[in-house]
Amino acid sequence: AAENRVVLGQIKTSDKSNEITEVPDLPSKLDIKGAVVTIDAMGCQKAIAANIIKKEADYVLALKGNQGRLHTAIKDFFDIGREEKFKGSAISITKKRIKGMVE
Repeated sequence: AAENRVVLGQIKTSDKSNEITEVPDLPSKLDIKGAVVTIDAMGCQKAIAANIIKKEADYVLALKGNQGRLHTAIKDFFDIGREEKFKGSAISITKKRIKGMVE
């Protein structure tokens, strides 16, 4: 959607607020049943995931190192998976630069 400049939902935040306080409520305003919702690392929050699940949708949330224990747990899970469960399987990692950031 971002590359095609498509906005699926938008909420105006107050001058004294930011998207973290407003985004958790966005799924309740959209018809997302059966959809897969993707969101950047800011959206990796329990309340956002819970609201997506309430709307009977699935999600893919980005995760960055500033999520501490969660980041470590997920990284360990995939590291062990590569070593044990997916041994011999093809693995693909894609990185690209978008607006100066590596994604």
